[in-house]
Amino acid sequence: MDALTIITIILVLIILIVLAALSIRIVKQWERVVVLYLGRFVGIRGPGLIVIIPFLNTIPYVIDTRVITTSFNAEQTLTKDTVPVNVDAVLFWQVTDVQKAALEVQNYKESVLLAAQTALRDVIGKTMLADMLAGREMIDNELQKTIQRRIDGWGINVLSVEIRDVEIPVNLQNAMSMQAQADRERQARVILGDSERQIAKSFEEAAKTYAGNPTALHLRGMNMLYEGLKTNNSVLILVPSPVLNTMGLGDMTGVIALGQNLKKAKEESESKPEE
Repeated sequence: MDALTIITIILVLIILIVLAALSIRIVKQWERVVVLYLGRFVGIRGPGLIVIIPFLNTIPYVIDTRVITTSFNAEQTLTKDTVPVNVDAVLFWQVTDVQKAALEVQNYKESVLLAAQTALRDVIGKTMLADMLAGREMIDNELQKTIQRRIDGWGINVLSVEIRDVEIPVNLQNAMSMQAQADRERQARVILGDSERQIAKSFEEAAKTYAGNPTALHLRGMNMLYEGLKTNNSVLILVPSPVLNTMGLGDMTGVIALGQNLKKAKEESESKPEE
């Protein structure tokens, strides 16, 4: 064999190797490839080893079929009650029809992001701030439905949408804090007033009981006197005159004298040395 033949064989082998390298593709388990033949769609291939015709077949898209997480936000968007808010959210979505995702929309990832942002602004504009702060689950469901309606026909399924954070102006935060504090104080006053009403009602019922039962009133007065005299400190007992009369103590002077005598006797018993 002459040198020219050897060179020709080597060139042919190199061309065959290059063509084989261009013909063989390895597609990952979670990927699908779109195959075109002279610009026309011929099918979806993968996963695994696939073979295409070089220069005739092209692969314009490699599409991921896993669940994709996309963060998006809406800045300085007015709520229904004209409050500017910044909202951050997360979108969970998945390609369910590779052919539609490749052929029906130019850039499906960017299109999903833009659709989510515009849907978020629309939902915020229809929602009161209080509802947005208190009912995020309802907002999430409404946002998911809105996004799904906008991307119908793209072969994409919206799994869920979650609002991560809602930022409101600082001055409005202070006003809401003052309002919450005022509501708590009002509630505390209402509870206190209700407690006083219940106590007054109990006193009224007790007065009716004592009015028809002098013995019970007498026992109650004795208990008040005992509770006042059993302490070691100086005691000044103010007892209503009707109670003194029922107890047979005369007047306030007799009560005070009785208290002093009892205290003096107790001090003398404590000062005696132990035998």
